Amino acid sequence: MKLHGFAAIASIWVTLAALLIHTESAQPPFSCDSSNPSTRTYPFCNKTLPIPHRVQDLVTRLTLDEKVSQLVNSAPSIPRLGVSAYQWWSEALHGVSRHGKGVQFNGTIKSATMFPQVILTAAAFDSHLWYRIGQAIAVEARAMYNEGQAMGMTFWAPNINVFRDPRWGRGQETPGEDPLVTGRYAVSYVRGIQGDSIRGGKLKDGHLQASACCKHFTAYDLDSWTGVNRFGFDAHVILSHSLRLESVLLFDVTALSGIRYIASDCDAVAIIHDVQGYAKLPEDAVVDVLTAGMDVNCGSYLKKYTKSAVQQKKLSESEIDRALHNLFTVRMRLGLFNGSPNEQLMGNIRPDRVCTQENQDLALEAARNGIVLLKNSARLLPLLRTEAMSLAVIGPNANVTQTLLGNYEGPPCKNVTILQALQGYMKNTMYHQGCNAVNCTSVAINEAVNIAKNTDYVILVMGLDQSQERESHDRVDLVLPGKQKSLILSVAKAAKKPIVLVLLSGGPVDVSFAKDHKKIGSILWAGYPGEAGGIAIAEIIFGDQNPGGRLPMTWYPKDYIRIVQMTDMRMRPDPSTDYPGRTYRFYNGTKVFEFGHGLSYSNYIYEFKSVTKKKLHFDRSSTAKVVKNSVAVGYLVSEMATQLCHNSKFSVTVAVENAGEMAGKHPVLLFARPAKLTNGNAMKRLVGFRTVSLGAGGRAEVKFTLNPCEHLSEANKDGFDGD
Repeated sequence: MKLHGFAAIASIWVTLAALLIHTESAQPPFSCDSSNPSTRTYPFCNKTLPIPHRVQDLVTRLTLDEKVSQLVNSAPSIPRLGVSAYQWWSEALHGVSRHGKGVQFNGTIKSATMFPQVILTAAAFDSHLWYRIGQAIAVEARAMYNEGQAMGMTFWAPNINVFRDPRWGRGQETPGEDPLVTGRYAVSYVRGIQGDSIRGGKLKDGHLQASACCKHFTAYDLDSWTGVNRFGFDAHVILSHSLRLESVLLFDVTALSGIRYIASDCDAVAIIHDVQGYAKLPEDAVVDVLTAGMDVNCGSYLKKYTKSAVQQKKLSESEIDRALHNLFTVRMRLGLFNGSPNEQLMGNIRPDRVCTQENQDLALEAARNGIVLLKNSARLLPLLRTEAMSLAVIGPNANVTQTLLGNYEGPPCKNVTILQALQGYMKNTMYHQGCNAVNCTSVAINEAVNIAKNTDYVILVMGLDQSQERESHDRVDLVLPGKQKSLILSVAKAAKKPIVLVLLSGGPVDVSFAKDHKKIGSILWAGYPGEAGGIAIAEIIFGDQNPGGRLPMTWYPKDYIRIVQMTDMRMRPDPSTDYPGRTYRFYNGTKVFEFGHGLSYSNYIYEFKSVTKKKLHFDRSSTAKVVKNSVAVGYLVSEMATQLCHNSKFSVTVAVENAGEMAGKHPVLLFARPAKLTNGNAMKRLVGFRTVSLGAGGRAEVKFTLNPCEHLSEANKDGFDGD
């Protein structure tokens, strides 16, 4: 089945819990405030009643006009019932954000902890780290609500769209191109946000610390590219196939407890009629989305046309009630119908819980663990300091702070540039910007070369920023902007010793020239590493931190854009048209760096210790064969019965040894590969990952439990399980 007009539908954000916000300043300030005597008798204000009963009581008291008013992100107050205004739209992708409409940094709280952009955090392959980040963000968000600087508690994050095209400006927001990583990230982050422990603990009476809203489902990875934009783009997707390939994450997400609500992307309902022409009339668009299960419209379309849709008898009022039940359930689970913050379960979370040293340390830990060492010829890094040593720092990304944050950011607790962090290690440091800006349309090669000639070591800080990739702006190539390459090559040639190249970017960059260049000794990819990223980079360069990150996406050569159009949604390769496929699972062309690539200052040795089953038997006498080759498991599976497959769970145990001289944190990735490639099935896939911390000479055993239904089955060319 092919899905047309998919951009608007894919824009719908699936929500699995609840979060925090506050937007309008209207009376009453808090729903069910005990100081308002008129609300005391309403059952929906009775905290001892079950939430479903309270919600039902509230919805039955609303007029049609009042009901319609609550279906948009800026929901007004209902003074006669003592219901406060609410803003559904706030953002917290990697920290409480200034974007959206729900949060203001204009009061007691002026900033929030800015963790690394998600693509770099994903490179740590550490579910518990992701969970802890979610926890920290939720606490800071609740503090902002309690202080009156947030008009709600629902945050539209995480972004769980698979990063399958390297040009996508929003790829930086995602956990990368692998569905297993994306699913695990979503579960960990949402549980951290909502206050649901990974170990099963939950807040009292089903309360939520904050609400997370996962976005954008699938096939969303095009914003604005060579005249095509996401609002009118007709994405042709083999839906069942795409879901089967990309949405292992949906299996994981269903493990989350909590009510769900579904929100449209901003103005997406209007687009269905006004841009795409899918709906003939505005009222038809309203009917389409509400009967499909959407609950709240980011925008004003439902506010304008829902009542007329009911009056024209196109829409049943019961569909509105269904949406309101979901929406008010979320607000009540957040405790927002329990009076003022002082009367709420988490009302004791105050401004001193924002920008704590603990949260800032966590931001630094996340940056340390995500940064990827791509190249380290002749063990150039770490640099060994001496009193007489001199350092040159060159590049447009060296002395900036905003670039470190990525998009959907807020004002950070601290601002430390990469240059400042390096100067903290080396007082004898010379700096030159090198380019006029990241686009590098003007370059000062002679000045940069002169500095390089007169210093012992050179660090070039190059890459991208939000002028090159962001929401509403996709890239048109995969190379460094402007004259960056010329600057790098000129400085490398002039430098006394091989140089260190640091790259900031969300998406991959073709740096084949640097990968193969003898005078470019080391390459570090630092994503957009957040407020503590400069410190983390300096620590790694000077050996106070052992890099352990691994790439969460494939780095393609520059010719990829000539072969693959962004508008082509196919994942599998097509030999008949020389289409190479997408992501490490299917792409069969040359790679600059592989998914999962990442070096360390240590050498890690793997050994298979045990596999509990050598053969797995399924329907039609098919077998899945376990192969001890590298860290991979081979398989050939067709039409597996679910129960039979469940009963065929098996475990793989891998011993990991740190054979180096430095302690390190190391992600262990377990891949499955087919014994025989058929119908364009994945060449390999990630089936498990665990991060271990090992001292020098340390050894650990990592156990993976595999479920063949989840980890080893394949979708055929039509999107169904089988070979």
